[in-house]
Amino acid sequence: MARTTNRPVVTLKSTAGTGATYVTRKSRRNDPDRLVLRKYDPVAGEHVDFREER
Repeated sequence: MARTTNRPVVTLKSTAGTGATYVTRKSRRNDPDRLVLRKYDPVAGEHVDFREER
């Protein structure tokens, strides 16, 4: 299956300032804005918002 530019790889960085990151893919058609997901930050030990960085 070919990779397309329609679903690029994005890096999510913790808003808690711990430097924790996640890597995921997103659909540019459905989410043209920056992605924000609430995920577990292992450094902070709690769930925080992770924002897409470019």
